[in-house]
Amino acid sequence: MPVMQLKESSEQHIVIKTNLQNPKNTPKASSQNGKAPPPTSIQNNNQTSPPQPRNKGRRRGRGGRKSDQGEILTRPSSRPCTEITSAINGNVENGYNSGDIDVGFPTSSKSMNFTRRPGFGQVGTKCIVKANHFFAELPDKDLNQYDVTITPEVSSRTVNRSIIAELVRLYKESDLGMRLPAYDGRKSLYTAGQLPFSWKDFTIKLVDEEDAVNCPKRVKEYRVVIKFVARANLHHLGQFLAGKRADAPQEALQILDIVLRELSTKRYCPIGRSFFSPDIRRPQRLGEGLESWCGFYQSIRPTQMGLSLNIDMASAAFIEPLPVVEFVGQLLGKDVLSRPLSDADRIKIKKGLRGVKVEVTHRGSVRRKYRVSGLTSQPTRELVFPVDENSTMKSVVEYFQEMYGFTIQYTHLPCLQVGNQKKANYLPMEACKIVEGQRYTKRLNEKQITSLLKVTCQRPRDRENDILQTVQHNAYDQDPYAKEFGINISEKLASVEARILPTPWLKYHESGKEKNCLPHVGQWNMMNKKMINGMTVNRWACINFSRSVQDSVARTFCNDLAQMCQVSGMEFNLEPVIPIYNAKPEQVEKALKHVYHVSTNKTKGKELELLLAILPDSNGSLYGDLKRICETDLGIISQCCLTKHVFKITKQYLANVSLKINVKMGGRNTVLLDAASYRIPLVSDIPTIIFGADVTHPENGEDSSPSIAAVVASQDWPEVTKYAGLVCAQAHRQELIQDLYKTWHDPARGTVSGGMIRDLLISFRKATGQKPLRIIFYRDGVSEGQFYQVLLYELDAIRKACASLEPNYQPPVTFIVVQKRHHTRLFPNNHRDRSSTDKSGNILPGTVVDTKICHPTEFDFYLCSHAGIQGTSRPAHYHVLWDENNFTADGIQSLTNNLCYTYARCTRSVSIVPPAYYAHLAAFRARFYMEPEMQENGSTGDGNSSHSSKGTTRAAGECGVKPLPALKDNVKRVMFYC
Repeated sequence: MPVMQLKESSEQHIVIKTNLQNPKNTPKASSQNGKAPPPTSIQNNNQTSPPQPRNKGRRRGRGGRKSDQGEILTRPSSRPCTEITSAINGNVENGYNSGDIDVGFPTSSKSMNFTRRPGFGQVGTKCIVKANHFFAELPDKDLNQYDVTITPEVSSRTVNRSIIAELVRLYKESDLGMRLPAYDGRKSLYTAGQLPFSWKDFTIKLVDEEDAVNCPKRVKEYRVVIKFVARANLHHLGQFLAGKRADAPQEALQILDIVLRELSTKRYCPIGRSFFSPDIRRPQRLGEGLESWCGFYQSIRPTQMGLSLNIDMASAAFIEPLPVVEFVGQLLGKDVLSRPLSDADRIKIKKGLRGVKVEVTHRGSVRRKYRVSGLTSQPTRELVFPVDENSTMKSVVEYFQEMYGFTIQYTHLPCLQVGNQKKANYLPMEACKIVEGQRYTKRLNEKQITSLLKVTCQRPRDRENDILQTVQHNAYDQDPYAKEFGINISEKLASVEARILPTPWLKYHESGKEKNCLPHVGQWNMMNKKMINGMTVNRWACINFSRSVQDSVARTFCNDLAQMCQVSGMEFNLEPVIPIYNAKPEQVEKALKHVYHVSTNKTKGKELELLLAILPDSNGSLYGDLKRICETDLGIISQCCLTKHVFKITKQYLANVSLKINVKMGGRNTVLLDAASYRIPLVSDIPTIIFGADVTHPENGEDSSPSIAAVVASQDWPEVTKYAGLVCAQAHRQELIQDLYKTWHDPARGTVSGGMIRDLLISFRKATGQKPLRIIFYRDGVSEGQFYQVLLYELDAIRKACASLEPNYQPPVTFIVVQKRHHTRLFPNNHRDRSSTDKSGNILPGTVVDTKICHPTEFDFYLCSHAGIQGTSRPAHYHVLWDENNFTADGIQSLTNNLCYTYARCTRSVSIVPPAYYAHLAAFRARFYMEPEMQENGSTGDGNSSHSSKGTTRAAGECGVKPLPALKDNVKRVMFYC
């Protein structure tokens, strides 16, 4: 019986012994470091039998239960988190002993293995689908790795590749022994078979294309040292692919991936794991000087069928290779050749061109390239600079005329600055052109996103054909690097056995004509149905921020929406507290406070329950400002509606809005019939809590903005439909969720335990009257390279949170990573067979794959739980990293698919499991709370004092993270982020 190792800390720890009830999932402790894996304790001593039927009826009745609406206690103010719903301090009254128990965890992933696949699923209708995976035959040659040192050191991979390409050209037939090496652009070189030497020094001369201004081209000399490092173990790779070893030989996989990328890297523009070119398909303009390039994604993957080459189509925004003057005109959307620029224009141009590489066009065939560092504050006609040591001054206009015979026409425009600030050089805009092949990494505007989506949106049949054409065009059988290393790639899509899982029945309120509903192809509607828990809205108001919406139109819309809420099962007052209030978008805070105070006075102190807001279709920061003020300042639940929907009222739209309003008010729209009837395996037998967690990171270019972590948890066992959630700011681009569990010192109470997991467990206890005896944790947004780190850290935090509530309280945990950012696509085996596709031509919702293209040994599966609307559906990839509940393949696949029908905002099954979806929405919402305080450079300002929350600022890394503003109590209790 292993004993947990204590983690070094100033906190007090105790040792918890574990009862092993899942031997297949409990790895042995590492003999090297003596550290044991996370505990696998399962304490089921307090298991309770399912409640009696009379309780079930009460739970399904209309209106919120008292236990859902009970008193919500605030957490200690020192906690730098914002509660999104219920958050309660732990104490004896809540049914938990708040003893501070801390459990250590292994610091090395070597002592821990992921859950092995318990078998394959059998439930569902069997079918065949095609996947964009191409079988890659394992080479039989020795793979050797060499270390490359280039002196002087070069930061550009492109330059590094040019140096090695020149080396191979000069020495392939001599010193390299006819070997054709593959190079990663950094420090590693790979060969099939050994080179004639184990260490060798080369001198390579290369023409420098980017010298300083006005200097002749120079030939740079580099010293290249190649040194043998190791031989890759292909036998290990073969055993891993055969399922005989659990640890993947990453070095061998990396070599094969680099080899198959080598030729494409020379042909195309490499961005990450994708390759782009304007020659693959004609670029499409996106506006403001941007265009879309088509390309393809490529990655070698270990699967059950062996090595697989995953190929998918890709699109990205690039800066259009225009003359700079033309680019500036597109960027500003106006004529810049005859009109002077405003200060706002200069700022926009400076932001748009900073860091962009340009080439000069005024010197004939000499096309030197420079990177833009800034923009002059003066127009070109006013710029002068010293031309000699005597500080003789000359204007830029004169210099270009005398030196190059180039007449600058648009002297009212500023010059580009290239080089560093100490020695900046001026280049007239009209003498420069943007270099082709520069990806645009900043945020796209709505029009650009729409244009890009039109390019990327392909029907399954078209996408499949493009993928096949890409494979044929790449001609891997003719690839000299693939030949050199003995890699053969199939040109056929993989045929995979799949199953279509049965659609779950949904339960609605008994008073409706349809009490139960069976969705058809992932969809249903609210006709003849009533919400299973319809809430009451007596006091509501409406603010109209849209100038084009007249009062009569707004009144008609509000009345229609109120009636739809009534028809759907809510008790909704048809009359607002005050007449519809018209306001300007720039006066959002003033308008919201006015409506709040007038409404409160009208109702004699009773708070407004709901605020409807009509917004312009393009509303800038209005939406975020409104949500921030309502939820952190006034404590109002709000529902925003766009102008286009107000003018074009449809029953479908009104029904969807009514669903959102009901869950925001604390109600439930529908539940799974099997859940209400206690028929879901490993969920209905004992009180089970289902978590969802996600971290959203700031946009590229925001170097100091914090990341936002969100955790939600079900609060209504056995139905598992209603969720509470918490959000927290943490260090910039930190993926590990820092505040799952934490302790801090309180002057009055001493060491206090807290954190998002702990608070949500207590909230579950208050809502259901029972403590969770099983935990299912869906974690979104984790890449494969972070699996071990995230599991070790976050599973340990879950354990600590449980142990802090009650001694020996360790409910079994199943930890599942949800991935949407992958490139596996599933296509119908026969596109003409309408019985096997939905209306969009995609595979049917409920299609699950756990064979052939999945991991050789680990517990993963692809699930397409939704019906396609347009484009090609992307299945979600679920990876069960840790499972103490002993789920079967059918058990976790069916549960996950069924939960996708409980998403509260629409009458469709969704593409990822709702708790993960809700966590993403919560994290996204929380970013609105901080953006008004962000400065132009991304640093955090002081902000408005009314938006700040009390408490200490947690330091993360070397930078402090400012807490999110606290939410109002009445907002915390509901799923307002829906």
